[in-house]
Parts: sequence; structure tokens; C-alpha cells
Amino acid sequence: MTATVSNFYYGAVTPVAAYLMACLGAGLGLRCTTRSLRRPQHRAGWLALGATSIGCGIWTMHFIAMIGFSVQGALVSYDVTKTLLSLAVAVAVVAMGVFLVGYRGGSAMNLSMAGLVTGLGVAAMHYLGMAAIHTNGGLHYDTRMVALSVLIAVAAATAALWAAVSIHGLWSSFGASLVMGVAVTGMHYTGMTAVSVHLTGESTSAQSSATLLSFLLVMLAAPFAILLIAAAIVMFDPDMMLGGDDSDRAAPAPYGGGSTDVPPQQPTQPYTTW
Repeated sequence: MTATVSNFYYGAVTPVAAYLMACLGAGLGLRCTTRSLRRPQHRAGWLALGATSIGCGIWTMHFIAMIGFSVQGALVSYDVTKTLLSLAVAVAVVAMGVFLVGYRGGSAMNLSMAGLVTGLGVAAMHYLGMAAIHTNGGLHYDTRMVALSVLIAVAAATAALWAAVSIHGLWSSFGASLVMGVAVTGMHYTGMTAVSVHLTGESTSAQSSATLLSFLLVMLAAPFAILLIAAAIVMFDPDMMLGGDDSDRAAPAPYGGGSTDVPPQQPTQPYTTW
């Protein structure tokens, strides 16, 4: 028997919260990447923080949205190992893309390669998270919708990486993070439209939503804390605290070689920082 599946068990609360977390991760990632390009001596640290922020934002978005996932007549639970593995995949694949464009630049070839790898990785995170679901039934997927969700993931990843190396102003980064949030959550809900559940066991009259909610909130605690720490690091960076514009810092090395051993250059426009 095919069960009725809903992605909005709590109404608009989960999609809105998921979108905001995707925007937060994207915005922090953009600001960290901007700092990495202006501070070659600390580039690896800022890129790592940016990749972690984006990866945690994407993963947190996914599982906040999954709080609203319900199957009528079936209990839903999650495999802890696969759930945590999906977090590791999200951070790792974003790091691959961010470090590639952060050190080798935003050329069309680099962006295409990094966007493809990162997008496929984000899609893998999504479906690995779905594979963690346990229910008294089998999950089935519409191949066309799965393919569309993967294409959206690749496009969103490519756009995010382009923005990371091309957009430096505060308000421009803010606008880009809003657009990236739409793309990431759009990928998630596109992928969820591909899901159908065929019940194979005995039905239950009510879903244990409280148990599921408690589990997901515990899983979300660590990545959410990481995002808060990243936000604090960005906001209390000396640029903001001292009111500097980094005009006295070394400019990023020319793209392509990844070398940072070059004379300092003055930026043509002062950067806006948090």
C-alpha cells in the first residue's frame, strides 16, 4: 500500500526555518571566503571555516526540513551513523569546492569542476540522509525528479562558489545568501517530491512525532552551535572591531598558481565588513 507522505507536518515552520539556516550558512561562507582572499597568510583557516559554515548550513537545512516529513500510518526513525555520515559528507564536499576556487581562482574550468563535485556531494548528502530513514515500508524515488534535484544541486553549488570568489560587499553577500538559500532549499524539496513510501509492515494509528523531533533536535545541536561560533568569529573579527578595511593587508595572490608570495597591493574599493 502506498502511504500518504507530507513534508509539512508542522506547516510553514520547518520550510521557513530550513531556508533561514541555509541563508545563514551561505552568508557566513561568503564572508569567510572574502577574508581568505584578503588575508593569504590565513587563507586556509578562513576557507576551512567558510566550508564548514556552508556545509553545516546545508545539512542543518536538510534535517530541519525533515522534521516536517511524515508518513501517514508509519513510524519514522533515523539511523544515527548514516545521519552523522551525511554531515561529514556535506562539509567534506563543500570544502573540496571552496578550497579549489579559493586557491586556484574562479575561472570557468575551476568553477565547473568544483561546482560539479560539490553539487554531486550535496545531492549525495541529501540521499544519504534519506537512506538513514527507518520506517515500516520502503522508500521509492521518481528518477526524473531525482535527476532534477541533482541538477539543481550542481547549479546551486556552482553559483555559490562563484559568489564566494566574486562578491565581496556586505550587502551584495547578503543578497547572494538569500538567493543561495532559495536554491539549496529548492533542491531539497524537489528531491522530496520524488519520494513515495510503500508500506510493508503493520500500520500504526499515530506517528511518534515527539520522539522523532527530539532525536533531530539533538542531531542539530552541534552543527547549529558551529554556525553560531562561526558567526561570532566573523562578527568580532578585527576588521569590524577596529573599523579597518584591510587596506594595509596583503592582497590575494593572482589566481591560477595559488602562490601567496607576492607584493601587497591596494584594493581599488574598500571592502565592507561585519
